[in-house]
Formats: sequence, structure tokens, C-alpha cells
Amino acid sequence: MTDTFEHAPRVWTAGQLRDALGRVPDNAPVSIGVADGPGDFDGYTPYVLVGFEAVESERPTGLGMGTEVEYMLMADYPPGHYHHDED
Repeated sequence: MTDTFEHAPRVWTAGQLRDALGRVPDNAPVSIGVADGPGDFDGYTPYVLVGFEAVESERPTGLGMGTEVEYMLMADYPPGHYHHDED
């Protein structure tokens, strides 16, 4: 039997991100550390920030389906030499 747990991270708002970035020099590169598991930042995978997009998705509402906009920071692997994955 597998143990389960509720994972409810505190998702940042645009205002919190804006405040945090206000202390960073304009020419500073931004990286993203992705947890190796829910809430596990002892081990993380580093990525570099490469873009920002507004992503629309259909979500149920009290009146049927509606469009919701979510803002995504886009990340990619850091610069380096990689082997192509072949399936």
C-alpha cells in the first residue's frame, strides 16, 4: 500500500515575483530550480528562464466551461552539450 499526502505549495502571485525581481540587477540571468519531488528542494534540477507566456485553458465554472488565463515562466535546460534522446 502506498502512503499518500496532500501537497499544497503556496503559489506566488505576480506581485510577489515583481517585488523579488525589483532587487535584482537588470542584466542578471534568472534560473529556476525545480524540486525533485513535491516540496523536495534538497535535491533540485536547475533550468534557465527563457520566456513568459499567457496560456489559456478551458476550465469548468458554475455556468459551464470558461476560459482561464494562466501565466507561465518558460524554462529550458542550461547551456551545454547534450546527447539527443533517441526512441
